[in-house]
Amino acid sequence: MLPDTLPRPHPTQAPPRIVAVGFRRINKMLQALAPEFADRAAVEVLDVGFEEAVARVRALQAQRPVDVVVAAGSNGGYLRQHLDLPVVVVKVGGFDLMQALARAKRQSSRIGLVTYVGVAPDIHQFDDLFGLGVHQRSYRTEDEAQEAVRELQQEGVDVIVGSGVAADMADQLGLTGIFLYSMDAVREALEDAVEVARASRIELTKRERLNTILAQLSDGVIAVDAQERIQTLNPTMAQWLGISPTQWLGLKLSEVCPELSLQATLRLGTQDLEKIERVKGKALIVNRIPIVEQGVLTGAVLSGQDPISIQRVDRHIRTRIQPNTVPARYELQQLLGHSAALQRVQRMAVSCARSQATVLILGESGTGKELVAQGIHMASDRRELPFVAVNCAAVSETLLESELFGYEEGAFTGARRGGKIGLFEAAHKGTIFLDEVGEMPLSLQSRLLRVLQEREVLRVGATEPTPVNVRVIAATHRNLLRHVEEGSFRQDLFYRLNILRIDMPPLRDRLDDLPELVRALHRKVCTRLDLDPARTEAIAAALIVQAPSYHWPGNVRELENLVERLVAYADPQADDALSAEAARDFVRTVAPELFSVGADSAPSDLAEDPSSLKAHQAQRERAEIQRVLDECGGDRTLASQRLGISRTTLWRKLNPA
Repeated sequence: MLPDTLPRPHPTQAPPRIVAVGFRRINKMLQALAPEFADRAAVEVLDVGFEEAVARVRALQAQRPVDVVVAAGSNGGYLRQHLDLPVVVVKVGGFDLMQALARAKRQSSRIGLVTYVGVAPDIHQFDDLFGLGVHQRSYRTEDEAQEAVRELQQEGVDVIVGSGVAADMADQLGLTGIFLYSMDAVREALEDAVEVARASRIELTKRERLNTILAQLSDGVIAVDAQERIQTLNPTMAQWLGISPTQWLGLKLSEVCPELSLQATLRLGTQDLEKIERVKGKALIVNRIPIVEQGVLTGAVLSGQDPISIQRVDRHIRTRIQPNTVPARYELQQLLGHSAALQRVQRMAVSCARSQATVLILGESGTGKELVAQGIHMASDRRELPFVAVNCAAVSETLLESELFGYEEGAFTGARRGGKIGLFEAAHKGTIFLDEVGEMPLSLQSRLLRVLQEREVLRVGATEPTPVNVRVIAATHRNLLRHVEEGSFRQDLFYRLNILRIDMPPLRDRLDDLPELVRALHRKVCTRLDLDPARTEAIAAALIVQAPSYHWPGNVRELENLVERLVAYADPQADDALSAEAARDFVRTVAPELFSVGADSAPSDLAEDPSSLKAHQAQRERAEIQRVLDECGGDRTLASQRLGISRTTLWRKLNPA
């Protein structure tokens, strides 16, 4: 009893079983090559053909499933007609034919070629080129092959090139028989058989997996072929119909259940969604969808849902799922400044908003990358949908994975009951902003790449992906191309992100915007601190005068922080506004970095001499242009495009009068 109690291996776990059928010469080749495939398949060689081969293969199939049959010539054609199994036929290649004819030519100039119908390549061009004078015959049965050899003998042919049947017959008649098939051709057929078996195993696994999934669905499902014969009917639908899942298989759906007929779907090839049908006294929401494979309508599928279950699930979702999203607050109009560099950013952002492609925003820290990302979202057709932002550098690798992609219940110790949706799912139909994407670990970059390619996410601990419709905007202050060269950032991910690109200009390259920025930030800080802006107006004016001499490594964020520092340290009890000189001294005391003299900052007296300030700005502008030009390898057209200026302007700024 013990052997019967042991679990049998699943058919897809055992090695593929290949039965090679052939006699005479082909059999010897099969016997010689079979050991080469022992590590990939179990190859059994039968020295039989035709009717006997069919009987033997069926007997083997009854004992244990056979994946593929390999045969040659008429034997292969016969087996294809009489076996309900994949049959791989040994093919004669042009090189095989050329070699065989060359051997024949060395023995005689009177050559005959006898092949199974459709097997031999067209040799007319080859024959004309080399002047072989080959007499060609074809056959369908063994008797026809033998008769063809006799006819060629009567025509004076000395050498017969052909299948095993033809070559053996030639030898019997005293002619020279040359076997057409080569070891390479037989080996290739066995390789094809292994591949066919592998593909069949994969398809079987998919089918079994699909049936398992269908069995677990709360939706009822029926699938039919092109003649509306039922191929699949899952347990849920069977329960609704009051039958067993296999009872209607092979029957026409419209005959056994006219209410669910798929005849119109098969005839028109169009979807019919969310129709209410009453079946067996039960109301169902029914979807009818045609199945089109490689452009051909091969069937249709019907899915049904219980309205009561839908209402229950909807209540459950509304109760349990509350995505942790923060609505976008900024619009593109809130980008302050009128410099050429900022105007270029605004134009590009508006163009990005009209597209659904991924956007990559590059720029130093504090240049307003998230503001632009929110502005693109608010200017797009996704403005009413979620905007989800995540800083990839602020979260550990393990936590970032679960935050982005979510997790299933029990995926890890401490996982929340019921699991958790990730930020990609929370941003479904909206926008996700991946700040500091250059800091993302390599292990997660591949998962992000799959989301961008397949538009689906796989939760941690899950086996089935979840489709998502989300617009991705990424940002970084890193040089991603350098990271790609160093191997810390995937090249394929870089090109997936770098579709639409916006380069945020640093504050030092848009000094013309400083007065407007300082005034706006001054009003914002005073409002937040509940102070009268007029009391610190002189301090803001002094900052406007001094700000252009500083290089602003922290950009607009640093400027905002500095404005808050100045306003916070100002004396709220002072009755009189500060004079310009006192305001300047106050700024020097509170923000001494603005007055430092170094490689990255201008002398303080530049602020008092407009002509000197202009010269300093021009010098810094030329330095920035030269840096971009170097990055572009001296290509002035590319450099001018990146800077947002014309080639003429680029030349003029590099060569001032």
